[in-house]
Amino acid sequence: MNFNKVILIILALIMLIVTVGCEKDFQDDHMVDLDVDVNVEKEYKPEFGGELILPLTIIKTLNPLINENASYYYFSKLIYEGLFELDDNLNIKNQLAEDYTVKDGGRVISIKLREDVLWHDGEKFTAEDVAFTINTIKYANNDIGYKKMFDNAFGSFINSDIRKIIDVQVIDSYNIDIIFNKKFSHELEILTFPILPKHKFVLEKEDKNAYINALAEEDFVPIGTGPYMFEKYDKHKTIFLKAYEQYREGRPYIDSIVGKMLEDDELSLVAFETGQVHLTTALDIDWEKYDQNNRIRIYEFISPNYEFLGFNFSNSIFRKEGSNKLRKAFAYGIDRQSIIQRVYLGHGTQTDLPIYPNSWLLSEDSNIYGYNPSKAKEELDKLGWKDVDGDGFYEDEQGKKVQLRLITNSYNPLRLKVADMIVENLNDIGIFVVKDYPEKIPENITEEMREEQWEQVKNRILKGDYDIALLGWHLSVIPELSFAFHSTQIKAGTNFIRYNNKMMDEALIETFISVNRNDKLRAYEKLQTIINEDLPYVSLFFINEALLVDKKVMGDIDPTFFNIYRNIEKWYIPKEFQQETVDKK
Repeated sequence: MNFNKVILIILALIMLIVTVGCEKDFQDDHMVDLDVDVNVEKEYKPEFGGELILPLTIIKTLNPLINENASYYYFSKLIYEGLFELDDNLNIKNQLAEDYTVKDGGRVISIKLREDVLWHDGEKFTAEDVAFTINTIKYANNDIGYKKMFDNAFGSFINSDIRKIIDVQVIDSYNIDIIFNKKFSHELEILTFPILPKHKFVLEKEDKNAYINALAEEDFVPIGTGPYMFEKYDKHKTIFLKAYEQYREGRPYIDSIVGKMLEDDELSLVAFETGQVHLTTALDIDWEKYDQNNRIRIYEFISPNYEFLGFNFSNSIFRKEGSNKLRKAFAYGIDRQSIIQRVYLGHGTQTDLPIYPNSWLLSEDSNIYGYNPSKAKEELDKLGWKDVDGDGFYEDEQGKKVQLRLITNSYNPLRLKVADMIVENLNDIGIFVVKDYPEKIPENITEEMREEQWEQVKNRILKGDYDIALLGWHLSVIPELSFAFHSTQIKAGTNFIRYNNKMMDEALIETFISVNRNDKLRAYEKLQTIINEDLPYVSLFFINEALLVDKKVMGDIDPTFFNIYRNIEKWYIPKEFQQETVDKK
């Protein structure tokens, strides 16, 4: 090979490299499917600067105590903090609290506060702020969000008038006692509400006028202790935040955050797809389509939306001794993984219990029912059921034909598909279940039509006009289950299955009064054993959700259903992308 040929080969290789580089740039710009490795990403280190644009639906107030808007609930966590926050396992960890001690058999929580916390206006955070916020919540109407949270925590066992339940005593600037009129196990979980600065609302003395000011809807100026501080509000358009330089955990990397007001979640998604905001939550289950877009990262997490089958215990077939064997047949006979894969495209988390799958309270051996048609039939055999006439369906121990009706709000397309698969699964194992719901969704269906059907389904369930119901709960971060299973809640309507079990009632009370964390864990293990054995519900799955994030936003992005912006002070935008954000504005 002569010298000229070598030169030509080298030039050809150089041209090949340049061409591939150009093709990759072209693909990045135009999303053309070329045979190059687009999965190799440049590594970046955290850098200060840049602007993050977040979507907000239209809000009524900037006041975190009375806000009812989910998007602002998450956004306000950038500004405000509580005494405690939740960790990955929904257990308590300190935030503004440095330490705590449980006293007087669980009636008193003595809290030592951090001494290195400043309000965004430079004032010191003290115990007076905590006491003032608690007194403000006590004074507020019962319909504010954090009073509702208290109601969930109090469950079926305490009068929900928190003015009689909770009191505070300031010991000194950094020590405070929070006093309850009786012990209950969720005391720490309710202390996650945002703390307000007393000095901004109390002019001369703490009185009802101060509480009214702290509960104002209009002209409320947020001042918190969190990583970002309020800058200005262009009503119904934008909220501007900037990094809090003196944040005790270190200055956030991203300089400024803009909350962009949009009409609804659908428009938030459109704004994300067109690059107007940097992240949003997916609105349907088909978010894999965004995998093909090299501008987007997907962060999947488990939502609190829990799907289950409830049984009408007014029906003797579910009430008589040994009837749990029939419910066990349901648990073994339904292919939940197939439902998750086929209906939810894999975006669900199978469960045997109405307790969040990552919860610290969930026992390691809590999930015991896998798909097993043979075991399902064994449970039916234990009941004395047989297929007497050979039609493929069991008759009961007295030889009578068994027919059960499944009801659901079938104008929800996902529920309709799940219901159809459940009926098919149960019919396959010999339980004759009929579809007591419309099997087709009308063309041009409206939200009003869906709501009307849902009201009809609820009325039938409350009247007891069903055998089995496919439904869902949006469960609280506080796993208080008396609303669903305690016998006192039959009249209240939340125990709509009319379930009455003395052992269950006792176990629910035990979980409620176990203040010590180890005792609480043991009490929940006992409760789970009873639920798994008696199966008042056959649990199906928790629905997963996803946060869609522009790839220029990097760092410790780790959304949860209770805080999609968790760790936001550790997010960053590399320098080379920071100008892009400014240009797009």
